[in-house]
Amino acid sequence: MNYMIVEKFRPGKVKELYKRFDEKGRLMPEGVTYINSWIDEKVEVCFQLMEAESMEKLQAWMDAWSDLCEFEVFPVISSADAKQKALSS
Repeated sequence: MNYMIVEKFRPGKVKELYKRFDEKGRLMPEGVTYINSWIDEKVEVCFQLMEAESMEKLQAWMDAWSDLCEFEVFPVISSADAKQKALSS
């Protein structure tokens, strides 16, 4: 399943977040795959597309970063899958 993650960086924690990333990488457990990400121009919010075998595995990844940012999670499907789903009902 693909998930759009909205990460809101905690105030004053951006430098610490990037330092941890440089030192330890993404800290993703097996079964979680990074696809791509985009950051707003203020460097306060990250929009990240991830693939995960389960919500539990995705939660383990978020737990590793929860001291530096807050997460909102949206399960997402492709536009083509959405069209098929909408037209088949």
